[in-house]
Amino acid sequence: MDKVISSAAEAVADIPSGATLTVGGFGLCGIPSVLINALLEAGVSDLEVVSNNAGVDDWGLGLLLGAGRLRRVVASYVGENKEFARQYLSGDLEVELTPQGTLAERMRAGGSGIAAFYTRTGVGTQVAQGGLPWKYDDAGNVIKTSPEKPVMTFETPEGEREFVLEEAIVADFGIIRAWKGDRHGNLLFKDSARNFNPLAAMAGQITIAEVEELVEPGEIPPNDVHLPGVYVHRVVPLTPEQAADKRIEKRTVR
Repeated sequence: MDKVISSAAEAVADIPSGATLTVGGFGLCGIPSVLINALLEAGVSDLEVVSNNAGVDDWGLGLLLGAGRLRRVVASYVGENKEFARQYLSGDLEVELTPQGTLAERMRAGGSGIAAFYTRTGVGTQVAQGGLPWKYDDAGNVIKTSPEKPVMTFETPEGEREFVLEEAIVADFGIIRAWKGDRHGNLLFKDSARNFNPLAAMAGQITIAEVEELVEPGEIPPNDVHLPGVYVHRVVPLTPEQAADKRIEKRTVR
């Protein structure tokens, strides 16, 4: 039951090139920065990443992106990363943009054993109708687009309404960050870091969690556990310096 791994490098050592990863965090809040750096140092490439966004140019997933390690990204927001835009528009990166709530539910469904679900989000748009540019060539021509998705009509309290079918996401590995965690993998997240981290953990067939504070089993009251250890396979305790190394996208002063 003890899932603690002594180092991030050891925890990610079996992640191969070509793997699919779900990555927790929102913006730069709650991202598994230590595990991302370990992947960078390990030299793995050709990765497909599912994450709310792709970090910034010099931090988070932006480091893997800048090193040319990503081949495909499934995300909902990418506006803070100039290198992301450059690679996407020049044909170096395939991008599947997904509505944020839909992305969250696709990961939750994958972790819950649900193959697909119907949602109102995207009905009547290219999300459902297809044609969103997924990949360009080096001349700026679209060479791959999103497919059309099945749409069905269901009876609702408001009458008959259309819903689009979205498929669940299951990744080879999930990498996340938690505020507290015990040796059994039970995790607790703090504030905004709770939004995508539990979902990314659920969707990973093997999930690795870096934790800012490691506690013993039983120290987290059962009612306070945000993510049960059944979803977590490896726990990497951070040093105080690693736990304190947090960045924000933009600093605003008066």
